Amino acid sequence: MSEQRVISQGTSQGRRSSGWDEQDDEAAGTGIKVLSREEAADLRARNPSISPWRVVAVQAVFGGALALLGGLITGGSMVAWSMLYGTATVVVPAALMARGTTGRPPGMSAASHAVSFMSWELVKIGFSVAMLLLAPKVVQPLSWPALLVAMVLCIQVYWFALLWRGRKRTS
Repeated sequence: MSEQRVISQGTSQGRRSSGWDEQDDEAAGTGIKVLSREEAADLRARNPSISPWRVVAVQAVFGGALALLGGLITGGSMVAWSMLYGTATVVVPAALMARGTTGRPPGMSAASHAVSFMSWELVKIGFSVAMLLLAPKVVQPLSWPALLVAMVLCIQVYWFALLWRGRKRTS
C-alpha cells in the first residue's frame, strides 16, 4: 500500500493524510475555506434557491398561454390541443420529479440524495416517453410539430429559472 505524505512549505512532515482533514486542504493549497454558521446563512440569503414548484407552475402557465396563442393563430383546435398535450408532457413529469425530490427525509446522506435525484430523473424521462407514445391515442387529430414546439419551449423555462436565481435584488 502506498502512503500519502503531506508537504507543507518545502518541509516534509511524515504524517499520514486521511484526505479529509482541513489541514490537508490548506497544505495542498486548494484554497477551500470552511464557512461559519453566520457566513453560510449570509451566503444562502444572497443566493436564494428557487422552488421547483414555482418552475413547474411557470411552465404550466407558459404552456397554456402558448396553446391558446397557437390555437388563435391557426384558428384550429388541433394545434391548441397538441400544444397543450406537449405542455403536459413536460409539466406532469416535472411535477412528479419535484414531488419526489422535495419530499425526502432530512437525515439522508449526500450519496442517497444523489441516487434519489437520479432515480426520479429516470422516472421523469420514462413518464415523458410514455406520454409521447400515448399522444396519438389521446389527442386526435394530433399535430406533432405543434406538440414538439410546445415541449421545446416549455423546457426552456428552466433557463429562465436560472436567470431568476442569478438576478440580484435591490432593497
